[in-house]
Amino acid sequence: MADDNNTVSDLADLKNITGNGAAAVTEAEDTAAPVVSNAPLREQELDAQGRAYATGRRKDAVARVWIKPGSGKVIVNGKPMSEYFARPVLQMILRQPFTVAGVSGQFDVNATVAGGGLSGQAGAVKHGISKALQLYDPALRGALKAAGFLTRDSRVVERKKYGKAKARRSFQFSKR
Repeated sequence: MADDNNTVSDLADLKNITGNGAAAVTEAEDTAAPVVSNAPLREQELDAQGRAYATGRRKDAVARVWIKPGSGKVIVNGKPMSEYFARPVLQMILRQPFTVAGVSGQFDVNATVAGGGLSGQAGAVKHGISKALQLYDPALRGALKAAGFLTRDSRVVERKKYGKAKARRSFQFSKR
């Protein structure tokens, strides 16, 4: 290599310097084409009305969630979110998927939820919204998955055992 002072402006120049000039031309032409990976591409899944549907679960609560583009109103069991989930913490839980995905106020949500208490129901609706968002726009999947919203929280109440007051609590012991 007599030319040690060659400048490299792109990969094609690097190939020419190393001696693979013929390969550099074909590689430069190949880089203009889109790169195809082996991973399956996720597609948008919508129903006939243009909505994305998903089921969310948390504790004993199960939520059926439909989302569609809109002004950001959330209806749970026929009531507005602020009426059904009166506590601000529960309303914040429902808004989390939208803020993480960066689409606040862009989707209308209609959810029906049954079972469990209010906290479990809020978690179920959040899980359903997250799954429906990634079905509506697969590009949002990375942010939702990184935040842990696509994973079902499998923690449930432990069952009561016989001979115990609760799941693990023993009855009060009396020595005499």
